[in-house]
Amino acid sequence: MLSDTSRSDHRIIYQFVEAGSRVLDLGCGNGDLMYLLVREKNARVQGIELDDAAIYECVKKGLSVIHSDIESGLVEYPDRSFDYVILNQSMQEVKRVDMVFEQALRIGTRIIVGFPNFAYIGARLMLFFRGKSPITSSLPYHWNDTPNVRFLSIRDFRDYCNEKRLRILAARYLNAEKEIRFWPNLMALNAIFVLTK
Repeated sequence: MLSDTSRSDHRIIYQFVEAGSRVLDLGCGNGDLMYLLVREKNARVQGIELDDAAIYECVKKGLSVIHSDIESGLVEYPDRSFDYVILNQSMQEVKRVDMVFEQALRIGTRIIVGFPNFAYIGARLMLFFRGKSPITSSLPYHWNDTPNVRFLSIRDFRDYCNEKRLRILAARYLNAEKEIRFWPNLMALNAIFVLTK
């Protein structure tokens, strides 16, 4: 049974993934999402991660994880080897987004993308009134220690999908407590999209 203590983005991704699916989690972190999918959805899950401490946590949970960079580690996978490729809270750290999406859609049928919304009202107000780079719960870093290489909004991402002819199958928007249904580009801290070609 899905726990109420699970992260809200993990709960939504959990709803999108069908039972028994083959899943590749890019930038899987400590493996909490993968563990949830294995335990509750009987998914066959593999992760890719760079951080040694996070890989160690995945291995402690009995998960399959590869130490690799997601920008170079996808070319070895055969076409259509996964049902879902997940980039949750890792896309904003990728330098070559086009290449990662191209490879993810080659090896997977669908991509689930989750990212912090830089256009969130709290971020806008901090930038406007304080004149400082925003720090929010979804963007918790200072400008000098952030792993993020790009800052995008929900509107930016929808425009990108249209330009690249990626079909949006589903989209969900979150703030700290609940799902956002109105004005997500302004009111949501995070967004989760399901994409296909």
